Amino acid sequence: MHHDKPEVTPRAEAAIAEEGRYLYCVAESGERVSLGKIGIEGNEVYTIPHKDICAVVHNCPAQPYQSDDREVVEAWVMTHQKIVDAAWEIWGTVLPLSFDTIIKGELGSGCERNMQDWLKLEYESLKNKIEKVRGKAEYGVQVFWHPKVIAQILAETSSEIQKLDEEIRIKTKGLAYMYRQRLENLIKRKMETKTDECFKDFYSRIRRHADDIRVEKTKKAEQGLQMIMNLSCLVNKDSYQELGEELDRINQREGFSVRFTGPWPPYSFVGGV
Repeated sequence: MHHDKPEVTPRAEAAIAEEGRYLYCVAESGERVSLGKIGIEGNEVYTIPHKDICAVVHNCPAQPYQSDDREVVEAWVMTHQKIVDAAWEIWGTVLPLSFDTIIKGELGSGCERNMQDWLKLEYESLKNKIEKVRGKAEYGVQVFWHPKVIAQILAETSSEIQKLDEEIRIKTKGLAYMYRQRLENLIKRKMETKTDECFKDFYSRIRRHADDIRVEKTKKAEQGLQMIMNLSCLVNKDSYQELGEELDRINQREGFSVRFTGPWPPYSFVGGV
């Protein structure tokens, strides 16, 4: 008996084009499994495999997740990170995608097929990136100093500063004000030079224990501290202890403190996949 292929109507094609797959990460696993209804807005998270890698996804409309409510967006982002963390715990090596990465369907090609085609097309590139991060984790390193403490140390060790300080004591009020301005400018320059010296010194020490480093923007600190260094470090899971010991040595220096966070999946080192 001959059966005609079911006709795909324009309405059905449009419905296919409106479907999407929300992509959390690519994992080093060839299995097709469900992780349950743990995704954004309670969606079921599952894998779409190709050879020995898979995309970790949920089904969604082919539109970005948007809301004017900041708390709603923050909750979505938190869930995204939790799913990447869960995949990392299960499979050990993942390539995280940024929030709101959606593979869309097209007329004549559903989003599931597009997802598989993308995995097939990018297979070699994805495998190379997986190779780079296998057995490694991301850690955050932030180095702070107490400007007042550092300025005091510089004042005690700089003959230039001490000389100007003495001049201020013996000058008349008007001249003392001028000399005080010169002293403030001198201390500012010394602090800037010291910042550069410390950055180069600390970076070279940290680099010995990291496979890769990304220099991030410094952020505003609290309680009289100033952040002089903000790094994302890709570290072999066997080497993080040595890095921690190196950071302890920096932390013990007078006027300095260090924040060491992680481990996380390698968000900063997959180049957007």
